Amino acid sequence: MTAVVSASEDKSTPTGRPMLEVWIITIGHALTHWYPATFYILLPLIGVELGLSYGQIGMILTAQYAAGAISNLPGGILVDSMSRKGLLMAASLFWIGVPYFLMGFSDAYWVLLTCSALIGVGNNLWHPTAIPWLGRRYPERKGLVMAYHGMGGNVGDALAPLAAGALLTTFAWMTWRDVVFLNIAPGLIMAVAILWYLGKITTEAKPVDGAAKQRPQQKSLREVLSALPALFRNKTLVFLSCSSAFRSMTQNGIMAFLPLYLAKELGYNPLWVGLSMFLLQAAGFIAAPIAGHMSDRLGRRNVIMSSMIMTGLVLAMMFFAGGTPLFVMFVALLGFFLFAIRPVLQAWLLDATPRDMGGSAIGAMFGIQAVGSAIGPFVCGMIADKWGLLATFWFLSFTIIIANLLVFFMPKAEGKAAA
Repeated sequence: MTAVVSASEDKSTPTGRPMLEVWIITIGHALTHWYPATFYILLPLIGVELGLSYGQIGMILTAQYAAGAISNLPGGILVDSMSRKGLLMAASLFWIGVPYFLMGFSDAYWVLLTCSALIGVGNNLWHPTAIPWLGRRYPERKGLVMAYHGMGGNVGDALAPLAAGALLTTFAWMTWRDVVFLNIAPGLIMAVAILWYLGKITTEAKPVDGAAKQRPQQKSLREVLSALPALFRNKTLVFLSCSSAFRSMTQNGIMAFLPLYLAKELGYNPLWVGLSMFLLQAAGFIAAPIAGHMSDRLGRRNVIMSSMIMTGLVLAMMFFAGGTPLFVMFVALLGFFLFAIRPVLQAWLLDATPRDMGGSAIGAMFGIQAVGSAIGPFVCGMIADKWGLLATFWFLSFTIIIANLLVFFMPKAEGKAAA
């Protein structure tokens, strides 16, 4: 009873003032997703212009996630050993946008692969920095603030395809390269805003009146490295990261090949493809805060299991509805359940790992899930080349089932939930 009262009345958490820093970081997160979400809509056009197979298209995304898999853990270690979190987030946002801009100048396939890999390296700095920062700033509301942060990603993923599709459809003279060039400005502006604003704010919540400020001392690089073996013995981290890898394999396979299916099999123009992708992400935008709040109240495991089961069922229904208007309806349902669990997984991981190793823990999770993200588009491309685009959705149904089983068999000691 005492623990419950102290949690609900804890003045050390910033529950009574506007969460401006949350929204600043959320907008930045939206832009880190805006660039790749735009690129998903452009991939069919790039494939036609350069004469690429489905396997080659999938390989562009595989290069990005493979580079992320290699660089995520080093990025997390860097985050835990540096105090300039605002600088790291601004650098990440800048690093993601510039390679997409450079792609617009090239006709060479190897340049697309190289720039895609650079994006994977830059992107790994954002999540290990932003997610632990929010978790330490709002320790009793991890699920909710992770959901707000995740909503930013959903907004970027939702609006970018819609905007790109509308531009390409409305302005007949505009090419995919013109869209890529237009994309660079918002990211640069937001990088400057993050660098200016977040430099004024510490990671920790304000202390209780009259109490000493309890801010842990910044770890050195040597201390972070010496703590890594104990971190990797954490079974919750291992199981959650592996489950997240299969969930990401499902998500990125869908993001890469759903636009191709809508454009090539159903004959949708870029605007309707963008609208369908908007529905996918808009449903996730609605689901994220619901799932985050419920996980704070009811436990992370219950929310994740329910969402993953529904994701597998919806994917199976999409296969049977292929070629009919019901397919797009199931796309929206898929987004609701698939994207709801992303912030819950992150909050669960922060619950179960040392708070001063949050960057390394998130870096490890995103590194392992980047392996799944890298494998997904490539395997889907091979399946599509051999058996057709619709067959990829059967494969993705199987991957989400594996993700669910990993959560089901995870050790029961799941870390202290905030509620």
